[in-house]
Amino acid sequence: MRFVIQRVKHASVTVDGEVIGKVGTGFMVLIGVSGNDTEAIADKMVKKLLGLRIFEDGDGKTNLSLTDVGGELLLISQFTLYADCKKGNRPSFIRAGAPDMAEAMYEYIIGKCRESGIGVETGSFGADMKVELLNDGPFTVLLDSDEIC
Repeated sequence: MRFVIQRVKHASVTVDGEVIGKVGTGFMVLIGVSGNDTEAIADKMVKKLLGLRIFEDGDGKTNLSLTDVGGELLLISQFTLYADCKKGNRPSFIRAGAPDMAEAMYEYIIGKCRESGIGVETGSFGADMKVELLNDGPFTVLLDSDEIC
């Protein structure tokens, strides 16, 4: 499982010309699910995501969490995080989870994040989405379950 986390001032996702998710200060998270991912892996990834202290405190140190700043989450499914570009110029996506399994994991992650009490907005699994954001910093973090689980 891979999360690309961007600290944002605001972010939104649009499908068919309609904004379906919008947040202010918080994280915009691209979520990639592999064929080997489980709910146990998702639990560890969500715990790490929600605990990240990457907002600045009064001294300018990245010492505050999403909860500390009253931030929100915009969660976007992104199977292309498992693109394999080793051979040729056209990426292979064979390591990405099958759509049914990946969608179930995405919904599981959404549910776990909502249980935390943090405001959660989402994209639409499998849709052609347009994502806009103002990256704060810029500050971007990659969480890979192969490295933290």
